[in-house]
Amino acid sequence: MEKVPMTANGEQQLRLELDRLLKLRPKISEAIAEARELGDLKENAEYHAAREEQGICEAQIRDIEYKLSVAQVIDVTKMENTGKVIFGSTVTLIDCDTEEEKTYQIVGEDEANIKSGRISVSSPIARGLIGKMEGDEVVISTPGGERDFEIDQVAYI
Repeated sequence: MEKVPMTANGEQQLRLELDRLLKLRPKISEAIAEARELGDLKENAEYHAAREEQGICEAQIRDIEYKLSVAQVIDVTKMENTGKVIFGSTVTLIDCDTEEEKTYQIVGEDEANIKSGRISVSSPIARGLIGKMEGDEVVISTPGGERDFEIDQVAYI
């Protein structure tokens, strides 16, 4: 089974969600039991809704447990900052054309959220940055064409 990189923060978020779902399990079972007491199950909307919720909850639990089982947790805060862009690092870039500054953290597939500045390790930007050093100029192929960036800062936070 191939390990999938995940930040320590990503692991913590998954564990919190798993804990929430595990606590929800008994409540769903109670709702099913209460709905059963209402009588005919064929036309019992409460029963069917609770069973559907149970199925969704169980699927989410299995999904999170699988993700945690294949996760290779990487905590960059415990590494010496060498200025090299690695998985988990936070990189501040300056667009050489517009002088616009952008900051991204390179994270695992499931943690990526461009609105909060977290990009997937397999994204074009991350692939172009991994292994480069603070101060380097890089040309990154994006869906919108090639872009020139300067790596202004690399932080292991």
